[in-house]
Amino acid sequence: MVEGHSRIRIVVADQQPLFRQGIRSSLSQTTDIEICGEVGSSNELTSTINTLYPDVILLDINLPPSNGLDLARAVKQQLPSAAVIILTPQPNDDELFAAIKARAAGYLKRDIASNELVTEIRRAAQGEHPINDTLLAQPKAAERVLQQFQDLSWGQGVEPFVSPLTPRETEILTYMAQGYFNKQIAVKLDISEQTIKNHITSILRKLDANARTQAVVTAIKRGLISLG
Repeated sequence: MVEGHSRIRIVVADQQPLFRQGIRSSLSQTTDIEICGEVGSSNELTSTINTLYPDVILLDINLPPSNGLDLARAVKQQLPSAAVIILTPQPNDDELFAAIKARAAGYLKRDIASNELVTEIRRAAQGEHPINDTLLAQPKAAERVLQQFQDLSWGQGVEPFVSPLTPRETEILTYMAQGYFNKQIAVKLDISEQTIKNHITSILRKLDANARTQAVVTAIKRGLISLG
């Protein structure tokens, strides 16, 4: 959350007024979330986010007149501190890949349950990227992302490894690649969730990665783990 805000500030960017009203209604009883603005077009969004200064933007992937994925990228350039959650009627791999490249924090189906949406908003506001879990829960999709990104600059500075992964870190990274959440990994390994978080921080540092997905992709590229 932006410093000084006691509640998570949300902008709902959707072309359908009824949908925006539904979001406002479903979040109205959530005391730590405040809808600070609603817009129905991409032009409205780009002209208002710097004055509204939202923590999270719920973005219709079909918001006219721009493509929502291009708009997400533009929004992140304009206001890097804002987390963008893309809402789509029919999730698919192509959109998911594009959303990741656009630096979206989340990629959700439009009819998501309100309690799940609240959870995703809170995670995004805390700097997490739930979209990584969406990807890692689909091993085939993760393999395709690896193929797409293998020519990009991800992993620069990784070789040679100054700090190779420990066996425990490799074990945790393998679970991450299989789509396990921190709490699930903690149960599997019979250690605390905070210990898992500490290991993941170390993994990201050693792999020169700034997100879970990037760490997994880099590790696969370097042959440290396998999706098989």
